[in-house]
Amino acid sequence: MDYLFLVSRILFGGYFVINGINHFRHLSGTAGYAASKGVPYPKLAVAFTGALLLLGGLGIVLGLYVRLAVLLLVVFLIPVTFKMHQYWKIGDPMQKMGEKINFQKNLALAGGAIAYLFITLPWVFSI
Repeated sequence: MDYLFLVSRILFGGYFVINGINHFRHLSGTAGYAASKGVPYPKLAVAFTGALLLLGGLGIVLGLYVRLAVLLLVVFLIPVTFKMHQYWKIGDPMQKMGEKINFQKNLALAGGAIAYLFITLPWVFSI
């Protein structure tokens, strides 16, 4: 079971690490998307949220500062979900479906992150 838990951490935390890196790799494009959604200071916002994702994901993968890592991920997921994926405001059915899927995915990810708080620390295979 210890190895399965490690795989879980790598898959879950790794998802956020990759997305955090992509925030920085594609900063201009992602900032343009954020600006189209009405995010103030979009480049700064994307860099900030990239840091939240990267640090939160690394915390889960490595088992370091787990409570802080979960907080960083939830601080990213909840506001971003409600700001960026407002499917209820979209008329086009295909676009609405895509936004609703991302909205629900982000809520599920937040729930998954919160669940990590209930696992006794220190985690096995933590640094």
